[in-house]
Amino acid sequence: MSQRPINPSRAITLKLVSVLVFTLMSTCIKWVSPAIPPGEAVFFRSFFALVPIVSYLVYEGTLKRALVTANPKGHLLRGSFGALAMGLNFLALGLLPLPEVIAIGYAAPLLATTFAAIFLRETVRLYRWSAVITGLIGVMVVLSPRLALLTDMDMNKAQLIGVIAVLGGATFRASATVTVRWLVQAESTPTIVFYFSVFTTCASLLTIPFGWPMPSVAQGAVLVSAGLLGGLGQILLTECYRHGETSTIAPFEYTSILFGLIFGYFVFNELPTRAMLAGVAIVIAAGLFIIFREHQLGLERARARKVVTPQG
Repeated sequence: MSQRPINPSRAITLKLVSVLVFTLMSTCIKWVSPAIPPGEAVFFRSFFALVPIVSYLVYEGTLKRALVTANPKGHLLRGSFGALAMGLNFLALGLLPLPEVIAIGYAAPLLATTFAAIFLRETVRLYRWSAVITGLIGVMVVLSPRLALLTDMDMNKAQLIGVIAVLGGATFRASATVTVRWLVQAESTPTIVFYFSVFTTCASLLTIPFGWPMPSVAQGAVLVSAGLLGGLGQILLTECYRHGETSTIAPFEYTSILFGLIFGYFVFNELPTRAMLAGVAIVIAAGLFIIFREHQLGLERARARKVVTPQG
């Protein structure tokens, strides 16, 4: 895609709107979850996301380039991880409070750091490992009331399944993130975005034998809205990183918990627990430290390049 001037205010605005849109999408999925299985929800989310995505690519004049790929197996792998992550997350949304699913989902970027070090041989220094471990401790704090269910003979099995689902979803989302880091070495962003929706749509069709009930008119409208919102959110997310640096934009991802608390309370009458709020605070602190540290390292590398670059 074409380069555009850095505009931090626009980048932050686009990031905030994308987070709001993705939270609205999750709210739609949670609203229909009692009647619609996760596989069917994944289909609507992925298929109708193609409407705004393809429209955007046509507008940008990059649709033809998006269709060209030299690594279909890589897209298949990323799509498989993404479909599993999406399906498990949608399952969790039907079993746990919305803000809790969002909070536990913060484990994904922490796990992605670990996976990148293992599979991509990325260098992860002590500071970042410390932040990752601290963040995972925060996730465990969020989980602590649910983990107590393991010792309760009358435990709520649905909630336990929800915990397992959201942790599994975070693991597959981290795997998808690492796969994207590998794909971007040779594939364009339009190609990655397009084939993600295509492959997740196809993967969701494999769940038809397990039962796809016919949605009511209202449920269908909400499912279609979830897909359109998902595609719009992906576009906004792509755009925001074209107007600002990652270190500037990334911290605003944590506003998703604020939106989750608002929608959880007003739409589903869900109240946050003290453990959840305490855990979220720990995870956000760890995440912000990682972002700050990466920003400092980026500045150091930039200064080093200036020193070694011949002048004149």
